[in-house]
Amino acid sequence: MSRFADPWPEPTGRTAIPIAVPELAAFTDRWRSASYSPARPELPLSALVPPHVTVLVPWLQDPSPEDVLRLTEAVADVAPFDLSFNSAGQFENGTSWLLPEPYDEVLALVNAVLFAFPECPPYGGEHLEPHPHLTIAMSGQGGPAVVAAAEEALAMSPPPAVRLDDLTIWREGDDGIWQLTGSVPLGARV
Repeated sequence: MSRFADPWPEPTGRTAIPIAVPELAAFTDRWRSASYSPARPELPLSALVPPHVTVLVPWLQDPSPEDVLRLTEAVADVAPFDLSFNSAGQFENGTSWLLPEPYDEVLALVNAVLFAFPECPPYGGEHLEPHPHLTIAMSGQGGPAVVAAAEEALAMSPPPAVRLDDLTIWREGDDGIWQLTGSVPLGARV
């Protein structure tokens, strides 16, 4: 399988743990509404799932209350923080993204969740060392032009910072559209 192949060509009912930032839709939909996942070519990214930074996908097929408690414990020492997006980039495969800041805090949050769920390799084992990002265009759907447009938009009027105080839990429906099913707070012990 290619390093950049979509390992889920059909809806699977899988779950995910993202940092959901629907507040950024007004900023990101100019690109996300014109970009399509190879696995879901009938709907733009903006219709499949709101803007987000993936923490873990796939998560557990049927998370139990104990699994949700394990997730809550994994982020209990992570204090809420303000999340901003001030730069854009592109992966080797052409996927364009916005970089979450403070990056080190986002990466520490991702790693805390990955450590708590070693049975769930990130991206199904495709990318074992995740690079937290907010996808704005899939590979082959913009590349350098999208990154340049995003950098220009960020310089002119960056999106507002968002207070990150929870992680959300989502499930993919039979139609390929993701639905919010729950959340856990950050900093329960802070």
